[in-house]
Amino acid sequence: MRLRVWLLTFVVVVANVGGNAILGYAMKQAPVEAGVIGSILQPLAMVGIAVLIAWMLLRMRLLGLADLSFVVPVTAVGYVLSALAGVFWLHESVPLRGWIGTVIIMAGATLTGLTEHNPDSENRPVEVLAHSGEDRPR
Repeated sequence: MRLRVWLLTFVVVVANVGGNAILGYAMKQAPVEAGVIGSILQPLAMVGIAVLIAWMLLRMRLLGLADLSFVVPVTAVGYVLSALAGVFWLHESVPLRGWIGTVIIMAGATLTGLTEHNPDSENRPVEVLAHSGEDRPR
């Protein structure tokens, strides 16, 4: 796998964890009387939202460069890192069933990652099937 894909994968994971942590922190700092809209419109919350938008766009790019069976398991480490950021940075309490759920997600992602990856998928063109008007059901 190319270095570019691994670097993009790292950035995707960091953006996911960072965006969620920033947004979580901002929402905890917002005054109750601000309401939902007022809380979202505070500057730090907007930064968190912007980072999460960047995460989504970067993840879409990563999915264009690598197989889904690679992207899902590798980026699933973000779930564990997000839980750890919640515990250590936001001083949240994660219940035992939350950790169990995180482990189950990681196990499923690991099973997905054990599938064989097609190294040529990065160079494979996407085929677009054109349908004529006659092939459409009426």
